Amino acid sequence: MNSLLNTINSYPAVYADIFVVFVLALILYLLTLFISKILSGKDAETVETEPDKQISATDLEEIKTEVPPPPVEADDIQDAFKSSGPVVRETVVTEEILTEEPIAEIPPEPEQVVEEVVEEPAPAPAEPETVISRLRKGLSKTQTGLFGKLDGIFSRSEIDQETWDEFEESLISSDIGVNTTMKLREVISGSNLNDPSEIKDALKEEILKILKNAEGGISEFKAKPTVMMVAGVNGVGKTTTIGKLANKFIKDGNKVMVAAADTFRAAAIEQLEVWSQRVGSDFIKGSPGADPSAVAFDAVQASQARGIDLLIVDTAGRLHTKTNLMDELKKIKRILGREISDSPHEVLIVLDATTGQNAVQQAKSFNEAIDISGIVLTKLDGTAKGGVIIAIADELNIPVKYIGIGEALEDLREFNAEEFVEALFAEGDSTVH
Repeated sequence: MNSLLNTINSYPAVYADIFVVFVLALILYLLTLFISKILSGKDAETVETEPDKQISATDLEEIKTEVPPPPVEADDIQDAFKSSGPVVRETVVTEEILTEEPIAEIPPEPEQVVEEVVEEPAPAPAEPETVISRLRKGLSKTQTGLFGKLDGIFSRSEIDQETWDEFEESLISSDIGVNTTMKLREVISGSNLNDPSEIKDALKEEILKILKNAEGGISEFKAKPTVMMVAGVNGVGKTTTIGKLANKFIKDGNKVMVAAADTFRAAAIEQLEVWSQRVGSDFIKGSPGADPSAVAFDAVQASQARGIDLLIVDTAGRLHTKTNLMDELKKIKRILGREISDSPHEVLIVLDATTGQNAVQQAKSFNEAIDISGIVLTKLDGTAKGGVIIAIADELNIPVKYIGIGEALEDLREFNAEEFVEALFAEGDSTVH
Protein backbone atom coordinates (compact mmCIF):
# COMPACT_ATOMS: atom_id res chain seq x y z
CA MET A 1 0.00 0.00 0.00
CA ASN A 2 2.82 2.29 0.87
CA SER A 3 4.43 1.56 -2.47
CA LEU A 4 1.13 2.49 -4.23
CA LEU A 5 0.94 5.74 -2.33
CA ASN A 6 4.54 6.48 -3.11
CA THR A 7 3.86 5.83 -6.77
CA ILE A 8 0.86 8.17 -6.75
CA ASN A 9 2.82 10.86 -4.99
CA SER A 10 5.50 10.61 -7.62
CA TYR A 11 3.03 11.93 -10.25
CA PRO A 12 2.08 15.56 -10.43
CA ALA A 13 -0.72 16.66 -8.05
CA VAL A 14 -3.29 17.05 -10.77
CA TYR A 15 -2.92 13.45 -12.04
CA ALA A 16 -2.91 12.13 -8.48
CA ASP A 17 -6.24 13.77 -7.73
CA ILE A 18 -7.80 12.35 -10.91
CA PHE A 19 -6.67 8.86 -10.06
CA VAL A 20 -8.10 9.08 -6.55
CA VAL A 21 -11.44 10.23 -7.87
CA PHE A 22 -11.51 7.33 -10.35
CA VAL A 23 -10.78 4.76 -7.66
CA LEU A 24 -13.49 6.13 -5.38
CA ALA A 25 -16.07 6.06 -8.23
CA LEU A 26 -15.19 2.46 -8.98
CA ILE A 27 -15.63 1.47 -5.35
CA LEU A 28 -19.06 3.14 -5.18
CA TYR A 29 -20.22 1.40 -8.35
CA LEU A 30 -19.21 -2.02 -7.02
CA LEU A 31 -21.00 -1.42 -3.71
CA THR A 32 -24.18 -0.39 -5.55
CA LEU A 33 -24.22 -3.61 -7.60
CA PHE A 34 -23.69 -5.70 -4.48
CA ILE A 35 -26.50 -4.09 -2.51
CA SER A 36 -29.03 -4.35 -5.40
CA LYS A 37 -28.30 -8.06 -5.79
CA ILE A 38 -28.91 -8.72 -2.12
CA LEU A 39 -32.24 -6.88 -2.09
CA SER A 40 -33.62 -8.66 -5.23
CA GLY A 41 -32.90 -12.08 -3.74
CA LYS A 42 -34.73 -11.23 -0.58
CA ASP A 43 -37.93 -10.13 -2.40
CA ALA A 44 -38.02 -13.38 -4.37
CA GLU A 45 -37.95 -15.41 -1.19
CA THR A 46 -40.82 -13.51 0.52
CA VAL A 47 -43.28 -13.58 -2.37
CA GLU A 48 -45.80 -16.37 -1.74
CA THR A 49 -48.83 -17.41 -3.77
CA GLU A 50 -52.10 -17.47 -1.89
CA PRO A 51 -53.85 -20.88 -2.42
CA ASP A 52 -57.14 -20.96 -4.23
CA LYS A 53 -60.09 -20.88 -1.85
CA GLN A 54 -62.47 -23.77 -2.43
CA ILE A 55 -66.25 -23.15 -2.40
CA SER A 56 -68.17 -25.46 -0.09
CA ALA A 57 -71.44 -27.16 -0.99
CA THR A 58 -73.31 -24.96 1.53
CA ASP A 59 -72.05 -21.77 -0.10
CA LEU A 60 -73.00 -23.11 -3.53
CA GLU A 61 -76.62 -23.73 -2.36
CA GLU A 62 -76.86 -20.21 -0.99
CA ILE A 63 -75.72 -18.74 -4.29
CA LYS A 64 -78.37 -20.76 -6.17
CA THR A 65 -81.20 -19.67 -3.78
CA GLU A 66 -80.44 -15.95 -3.91
CA VAL A 67 -83.51 -13.91 -4.80
CA PRO A 68 -83.22 -12.22 -8.19
CA PRO A 69 -83.51 -8.45 -8.30
CA PRO A 70 -87.04 -7.10 -8.95
CA PRO A 71 -87.88 -6.34 -12.55
CA VAL A 72 -87.64 -2.75 -13.68
CA GLU A 73 -90.99 -1.31 -14.78
CA ALA A 74 -91.42 0.90 -17.86
CA ASP A 75 -92.84 3.75 -15.71
CA ASP A 76 -89.74 3.72 -13.56
CA ILE A 77 -87.58 4.04 -16.66
CA GLN A 78 -89.62 7.04 -17.88
CA ASP A 79 -89.38 8.71 -14.42
CA ALA A 80 -85.67 8.19 -14.46
CA PHE A 81 -85.36 9.93 -17.83
CA LYS A 82 -87.54 12.86 -16.71
CA SER A 83 -85.37 13.43 -13.66
CA SER A 84 -82.09 13.05 -15.40
CA GLY A 85 -81.65 16.64 -16.57
CA PRO A 86 -80.76 17.33 -20.27
CA VAL A 87 -82.40 15.25 -22.98
CA VAL A 88 -80.15 12.76 -24.60
CA ARG A 89 -80.78 12.19 -28.35
CA GLU A 90 -81.98 8.73 -28.90
CA THR A 91 -80.14 6.62 -31.38
CA VAL A 92 -82.54 4.50 -33.32
CA VAL A 93 -81.02 1.42 -34.72
CA THR A 94 -83.00 0.20 -37.66
CA GLU A 95 -82.80 -3.45 -38.00
CA GLU A 96 -82.53 -4.48 -41.62
CA ILE A 97 -85.03 -7.11 -42.49
CA LEU A 98 -83.66 -9.56 -44.91
CA THR A 99 -86.26 -10.91 -47.24
CA GLU A 100 -85.52 -13.98 -49.16
CA GLU A 101 -85.99 -13.57 -52.91
CA PRO A 102 -88.17 -16.23 -54.41
CA ILE A 103 -86.11 -18.89 -56.06
CA ALA A 104 -86.96 -19.11 -59.73
CA GLU A 105 -88.27 -22.43 -60.66
CA ILE A 106 -86.01 -24.26 -63.06
CA PRO A 107 -88.10 -25.54 -65.89
CA PRO A 108 -87.67 -29.16 -66.65
CA GLU A 109 -85.29 -29.97 -69.47
CA PRO A 110 -87.16 -30.56 -72.69
CA GLU A 111 -87.11 -34.01 -73.98
CA GLN A 112 -84.54 -34.54 -76.64
CA VAL A 113 -86.14 -35.14 -79.98
CA VAL A 114 -84.03 -37.34 -82.14
CA GLU A 115 -84.48 -36.18 -85.68
CA GLU A 116 -84.13 -38.69 -88.37
CA VAL A 117 -81.20 -37.76 -90.58
CA VAL A 118 -82.14 -38.08 -94.18
CA GLU A 119 -79.11 -38.43 -96.36
CA GLU A 120 -79.25 -36.20 -99.40
CA PRO A 121 -78.57 -37.97 -102.63
CA ALA A 122 -75.14 -37.36 -104.03
CA PRO A 123 -75.11 -34.79 -106.81
CA ALA A 124 -75.19 -36.26 -110.22
CA PRO A 125 -71.88 -36.17 -112.01
CA ALA A 126 -71.49 -33.22 -114.32
CA GLU A 127 -72.39 -34.01 -117.84
CA PRO A 128 -69.48 -33.97 -120.22
CA GLU A 129 -69.14 -30.76 -122.16
CA THR A 130 -70.71 -31.03 -125.58
CA VAL A 131 -68.99 -30.11 -128.81
CA ILE A 132 -71.37 -27.18 -129.30
CA SER A 133 -70.80 -25.78 -125.79
CA ARG A 134 -67.05 -26.10 -126.18
CA LEU A 135 -67.17 -24.41 -129.56
CA ARG A 136 -69.44 -21.74 -128.21
CA LYS A 137 -67.03 -20.99 -125.41
CA GLY A 138 -64.18 -20.69 -127.90
CA LEU A 139 -66.19 -18.46 -130.25
CA SER A 140 -67.64 -16.25 -127.50
CA LYS A 141 -65.62 -13.17 -128.49
CA THR A 142 -66.58 -13.48 -132.15
CA GLN A 143 -70.20 -14.05 -131.22
CA THR A 144 -70.29 -11.04 -128.89
CA GLY A 145 -68.54 -8.78 -131.40
CA LEU A 146 -70.77 -9.73 -134.29
CA PHE A 147 -74.22 -10.28 -132.81
CA GLY A 148 -73.87 -7.65 -130.13
CA LYS A 149 -73.83 -5.11 -132.95
CA LEU A 150 -76.56 -6.80 -134.97
CA ASP A 151 -78.93 -6.87 -132.00
CA GLY A 152 -78.58 -3.13 -131.65
CA ILE A 153 -79.03 -2.52 -135.35
CA PHE A 154 -82.20 -4.56 -135.79
CA SER A 155 -83.84 -3.44 -132.55
CA ARG A 156 -85.26 -0.38 -134.32
CA SER A 157 -88.89 -0.16 -135.28
CA GLU A 158 -88.07 0.51 -138.92
CA ILE A 159 -85.43 -1.16 -141.10
CA ASP A 160 -84.27 1.19 -143.83
CA GLN A 161 -81.23 1.81 -146.02
CA GLU A 162 -79.24 3.14 -143.06
CA THR A 163 -79.96 -0.06 -141.16
CA TRP A 164 -78.53 -2.19 -143.95
CA ASP A 165 -75.47 0.06 -144.16
CA GLU A 166 -74.78 -0.57 -140.48
CA PHE A 167 -75.42 -4.28 -141.02
CA GLU A 168 -72.76 -4.29 -143.71
CA GLU A 169 -70.32 -2.39 -141.50
CA SER A 170 -70.75 -4.85 -138.60
CA LEU A 171 -69.95 -7.83 -140.85
CA ILE A 172 -66.83 -6.16 -142.25
CA SER A 173 -65.60 -5.26 -138.75
CA SER A 174 -65.87 -8.98 -137.84
CA ASP A 175 -63.44 -9.71 -140.72
CA ILE A 176 -65.96 -11.51 -142.86
CA GLY A 177 -64.45 -9.52 -145.72
CA VAL A 178 -65.81 -6.90 -148.09
CA ASN A 179 -66.65 -9.25 -150.97
CA THR A 180 -68.36 -11.82 -148.77
CA THR A 181 -70.24 -9.11 -146.88
CA MET A 182 -71.61 -7.59 -150.06
CA LYS A 183 -72.90 -11.00 -151.16
CA LEU A 184 -74.60 -11.57 -147.81
CA ARG A 185 -76.23 -8.12 -147.82
CA GLU A 186 -77.53 -8.54 -151.34
CA VAL A 187 -79.14 -11.88 -150.60
CA ILE A 188 -80.66 -10.98 -147.21
CA SER A 189 -81.81 -7.42 -147.94
CA GLY A 190 -83.41 -8.64 -151.19
CA SER A 191 -85.65 -11.02 -149.28
CA ASN A 192 -87.69 -8.08 -147.85
CA LEU A 193 -87.37 -9.27 -144.26
CA ASN A 194 -88.27 -6.87 -141.44
CA ASP A 195 -88.27 -9.09 -138.35
CA PRO A 196 -84.85 -9.20 -136.59
CA SER A 197 -85.09 -12.93 -135.79
CA GLU A 198 -85.92 -13.70 -139.43
CA ILE A 199 -82.94 -11.66 -140.61
CA LYS A 200 -80.66 -13.60 -138.24
CA ASP A 201 -82.07 -16.88 -139.49
CA ALA A 202 -81.40 -15.85 -143.06
CA LEU A 203 -77.83 -14.79 -142.20
CA LYS A 204 -77.23 -18.10 -140.45
CA GLU A 205 -78.46 -20.06 -143.45
CA GLU A 206 -76.25 -18.17 -145.90
CA ILE A 207 -73.11 -18.52 -143.73
CA LEU A 208 -73.75 -22.25 -143.38
CA LYS A 209 -73.92 -22.60 -147.16
CA ILE A 210 -70.54 -20.90 -147.55
CA LEU A 211 -68.84 -22.98 -144.85
CA LYS A 212 -70.37 -26.22 -146.04
CA ASN A 213 -68.53 -25.79 -149.35
CA ALA A 214 -65.24 -25.46 -147.43
CA GLU A 215 -65.81 -28.39 -145.13
CA GLY A 216 -63.32 -31.25 -145.48
CA GLY A 217 -61.39 -33.56 -143.18
CA ILE A 218 -58.13 -35.43 -143.56
CA SER A 219 -58.36 -38.07 -146.24
CA GLU A 220 -57.74 -41.67 -145.29
CA PHE A 221 -54.15 -42.84 -145.28
CA LYS A 222 -53.49 -44.14 -148.78
CA ALA A 223 -49.79 -44.84 -148.33
CA LYS A 224 -47.43 -45.98 -145.62
CA PRO A 225 -46.20 -43.63 -144.54
CA THR A 226 -48.72 -40.95 -145.39
CA VAL A 227 -46.83 -37.65 -145.53
CA MET A 228 -48.24 -34.39 -144.17
CA MET A 229 -46.36 -31.15 -144.82
CA VAL A 230 -47.15 -28.18 -142.53
CA ALA A 231 -46.39 -24.56 -143.46
CA GLY A 232 -47.10 -21.12 -141.97
CA VAL A 233 -45.46 -17.91 -140.82
CA ASN A 234 -43.82 -17.55 -137.42
CA GLY A 235 -46.16 -17.03 -134.47
CA VAL A 236 -49.32 -18.61 -135.85
CA GLY A 237 -49.08 -21.68 -133.60
CA LYS A 238 -47.58 -24.06 -136.14
CA THR A 239 -45.42 -26.04 -133.70
CA THR A 240 -48.30 -26.44 -131.24
CA THR A 241 -50.63 -27.51 -134.04
CA ILE A 242 -48.19 -30.22 -135.15
CA GLY A 243 -48.00 -31.54 -131.58
CA LYS A 244 -51.79 -31.67 -131.31
CA LEU A 245 -52.13 -33.36 -134.70
CA ALA A 246 -49.60 -35.99 -133.68
CA ASN A 247 -51.50 -36.58 -130.43
CA LYS A 248 -54.80 -36.98 -132.29
CA PHE A 249 -53.51 -39.56 -134.75
CA ILE A 250 -51.61 -41.49 -132.07
CA LYS A 251 -54.86 -41.79 -130.08
CA ASP A 252 -56.49 -43.15 -133.22
CA GLY A 253 -53.96 -46.00 -133.14
CA ASN A 254 -51.42 -44.73 -135.67
CA LYS A 255 -47.65 -44.67 -135.38
CA VAL A 256 -46.51 -41.10 -135.97
CA MET A 257 -43.14 -39.49 -136.68
CA VAL A 258 -42.43 -35.76 -136.54
CA ALA A 259 -39.58 -34.28 -138.60
CA ALA A 260 -38.10 -30.90 -137.64
CA ALA A 261 -37.21 -29.44 -141.04
CA ASP A 262 -37.23 -25.88 -139.63
CA THR A 263 -33.45 -25.78 -139.27
CA PHE A 264 -33.23 -21.98 -139.25
CA ARG A 265 -34.28 -21.71 -135.60
CA ALA A 266 -32.74 -23.94 -132.93
CA ALA A 267 -35.60 -23.08 -130.58
CA ALA A 268 -38.11 -24.45 -133.09
CA ILE A 269 -36.32 -27.82 -133.11
CA GLU A 270 -36.27 -27.96 -129.30
CA GLN A 271 -39.95 -27.04 -128.98
CA LEU A 272 -40.99 -29.68 -131.48
CA GLU A 273 -38.89 -32.30 -129.69
CA VAL A 274 -40.63 -31.47 -126.41
CA TRP A 275 -44.01 -31.91 -128.07
CA SER A 276 -42.94 -35.25 -129.55
CA GLN A 277 -41.88 -36.51 -126.14
CA ARG A 278 -45.15 -35.29 -124.62
CA VAL A 279 -47.44 -37.07 -127.08
CA GLY A 280 -45.19 -40.10 -127.62
CA SER A 281 -44.29 -39.77 -131.29
CA ASP A 282 -41.04 -40.63 -133.09
CA PHE A 283 -38.83 -37.64 -133.78
CA ILE A 284 -36.10 -36.85 -136.26
CA LYS A 285 -34.09 -33.67 -136.60
CA GLY A 286 -31.00 -32.21 -138.24
CA SER A 287 -28.38 -29.89 -136.82
CA PRO A 288 -29.27 -26.17 -136.71
CA GLY A 289 -28.55 -24.55 -140.07
CA ALA A 290 -28.67 -27.82 -142.01
CA ASP A 291 -30.46 -28.12 -145.36
CA PRO A 292 -34.20 -28.51 -144.62
CA SER A 293 -34.62 -30.73 -147.69
CA ALA A 294 -31.95 -33.09 -146.35
CA VAL A 295 -33.88 -33.43 -143.09
CA ALA A 296 -37.06 -34.19 -145.06
CA PHE A 297 -35.18 -36.86 -147.04
CA ASP A 298 -33.80 -38.49 -143.88
CA ALA A 299 -37.27 -38.43 -142.33
CA VAL A 300 -38.75 -40.34 -145.27
CA GLN A 301 -36.06 -43.00 -145.07
CA ALA A 302 -36.45 -43.38 -141.31
CA SER A 303 -40.25 -43.53 -141.44
CA GLN A 304 -40.15 -46.27 -144.05
CA ALA A 305 -37.66 -48.28 -142.02
CA ARG A 306 -39.68 -47.97 -138.80
CA GLY A 307 -43.08 -48.73 -140.28
CA ILE A 308 -44.51 -45.27 -139.55
CA ASP A 309 -48.13 -44.62 -140.51
CA LEU A 310 -47.99 -40.83 -140.61
CA LEU A 311 -44.97 -38.57 -141.18
CA ILE A 312 -45.53 -34.89 -140.26
CA VAL A 313 -42.89 -32.57 -141.69
CA ASP A 314 -42.48 -29.17 -140.07
CA THR A 315 -41.13 -26.36 -142.24
CA ALA A 316 -39.52 -23.06 -141.42
CA GLY A 317 -41.84 -20.23 -140.51
CA ARG A 318 -41.40 -17.64 -143.20
CA LEU A 319 -43.11 -14.57 -144.51
CA HIS A 320 -45.23 -15.18 -147.54
CA THR A 321 -43.62 -12.13 -149.20
CA LYS A 322 -40.10 -13.66 -149.22
CA THR A 323 -39.64 -15.32 -152.61
CA ASN A 324 -36.44 -17.21 -151.78
CA LEU A 325 -37.97 -18.71 -148.65
CA MET A 326 -41.06 -19.78 -150.54
CA ASP A 327 -38.74 -21.47 -153.06
CA GLU A 328 -37.29 -23.52 -150.20
CA LEU A 329 -40.76 -24.86 -149.46
CA LYS A 330 -41.16 -25.90 -153.09
CA LYS A 331 -37.86 -27.79 -152.89
CA ILE A 332 -38.95 -29.73 -149.77
CA LYS A 333 -42.18 -30.66 -151.50
CA ARG A 334 -40.28 -31.95 -154.55
CA ILE A 335 -37.97 -34.11 -152.39
CA LEU A 336 -40.93 -35.66 -150.58
CA GLY A 337 -42.70 -36.38 -153.89
CA ARG A 338 -39.58 -37.95 -155.34
CA GLU A 339 -39.10 -40.36 -152.43
CA ILE A 340 -42.78 -41.32 -151.99
CA SER A 341 -45.11 -41.16 -154.94
CA ASP A 342 -47.90 -38.54 -154.72
CA SER A 343 -46.50 -37.14 -151.48
CA PRO A 344 -46.97 -35.00 -149.59
CA HIS A 345 -50.48 -36.30 -149.35
CA GLU A 346 -51.59 -33.33 -147.26
CA VAL A 347 -50.20 -29.77 -147.39
CA LEU A 348 -51.64 -27.79 -144.51
CA ILE A 349 -51.21 -24.10 -143.78
CA VAL A 350 -51.67 -22.83 -140.24
CA LEU A 351 -53.36 -19.43 -140.02
CA ASP A 352 -53.84 -17.22 -136.99
CA ALA A 353 -57.44 -15.99 -136.72
CA THR A 354 -56.35 -12.91 -134.77
CA THR A 355 -54.61 -11.53 -137.88
CA GLY A 356 -57.96 -11.13 -139.65
CA GLN A 357 -57.77 -10.35 -143.37
CA ASN A 358 -53.99 -10.78 -143.33
CA ALA A 359 -54.60 -14.51 -142.88
CA VAL A 360 -56.46 -14.52 -146.20
CA GLN A 361 -53.46 -12.98 -147.95
CA GLN A 362 -51.09 -15.51 -146.38
CA ALA A 363 -53.24 -18.40 -147.58
CA LYS A 364 -53.32 -17.03 -151.12
CA SER A 365 -49.51 -16.67 -151.29
CA PHE A 366 -48.76 -20.12 -149.84
CA ASN A 367 -51.36 -21.70 -152.09
CA GLU A 368 -49.65 -20.31 -155.17
CA ALA A 369 -46.28 -21.78 -154.04
CA ILE A 370 -47.11 -25.23 -152.67
CA ASP A 371 -50.73 -25.91 -153.60
CA ILE A 372 -52.38 -26.03 -150.19
CA SER A 373 -54.85 -28.85 -149.56
CA GLY A 374 -56.25 -27.65 -146.25
CA ILE A 375 -56.30 -24.87 -143.65
CA VAL A 376 -55.85 -25.03 -139.88
CA LEU A 377 -57.29 -21.89 -138.29
CA THR A 378 -55.94 -21.33 -134.76
CA LYS A 379 -56.63 -18.96 -131.85
CA LEU A 380 -60.34 -18.57 -132.54
CA ASP A 381 -60.86 -18.39 -128.77
CA GLY A 382 -58.73 -15.25 -128.44
CA THR A 383 -60.25 -12.95 -131.03
CA ALA A 384 -63.45 -11.25 -132.16
CA LYS A 385 -62.26 -11.71 -135.75
CA GLY A 386 -63.43 -15.29 -136.11
CA GLY A 387 -65.51 -14.22 -139.11
CA VAL A 388 -62.34 -14.52 -141.17
CA ILE A 389 -63.10 -18.23 -141.58
CA ILE A 390 -66.16 -17.25 -143.65
CA ALA A 391 -64.03 -15.02 -145.89
CA ILE A 392 -61.42 -17.80 -146.32
CA ALA A 393 -64.08 -20.33 -147.23
CA ASP A 394 -65.77 -17.95 -149.66
CA GLU A 395 -62.75 -16.43 -151.39
CA LEU A 396 -60.15 -19.22 -151.46
CA ASN A 397 -62.20 -22.35 -151.97
CA ILE A 398 -59.69 -24.21 -149.75
CA PRO A 399 -61.08 -26.70 -147.23
CA VAL A 400 -60.86 -25.73 -143.55
CA LYS A 401 -59.77 -28.99 -141.95
CA TYR A 402 -59.07 -28.04 -138.32
CA ILE A 403 -59.84 -25.16 -135.98
CA GLY A 404 -58.14 -24.30 -132.69
CA ILE A 405 -60.42 -23.05 -129.90
CA GLY A 406 -58.15 -23.37 -126.86
CA GLU A 407 -54.81 -24.48 -125.48
CA ALA A 408 -55.72 -28.04 -124.46
CA LEU A 409 -54.80 -30.98 -126.66
CA GLU A 410 -58.45 -31.69 -127.43
CA ASP A 411 -59.08 -28.07 -128.42
CA LEU A 412 -57.82 -28.75 -131.94
CA ARG A 413 -60.99 -29.98 -133.63
CA GLU A 414 -61.92 -31.17 -137.07
CA PHE A 415 -63.95 -28.43 -138.69
CA ASN A 416 -67.66 -29.15 -138.89
CA ALA A 417 -69.66 -26.38 -140.59
CA GLU A 418 -72.98 -27.15 -138.86
CA GLU A 419 -71.44 -27.31 -135.38
CA PHE A 420 -69.50 -24.13 -136.03
CA VAL A 421 -72.58 -22.18 -137.17
CA GLU A 422 -74.72 -23.51 -134.31
CA ALA A 423 -72.12 -22.36 -131.79
CA LEU A 424 -71.71 -19.00 -133.53
CA PHE A 425 -75.44 -18.25 -133.50
CA ALA A 426 -76.17 -19.66 -130.02
CA GLU A 427 -78.23 -17.43 -127.71
CA GLY A 428 -78.35 -18.30 -124.02
CA ASP A 429 -79.17 -22.00 -123.76
CA SER A 430 -80.75 -22.07 -127.19
CA THR A 431 -79.68 -21.40 -130.76
CA VAL A 432 -81.07 -19.33 -133.58
CA HIS A 433 -82.97 -21.72 -135.83
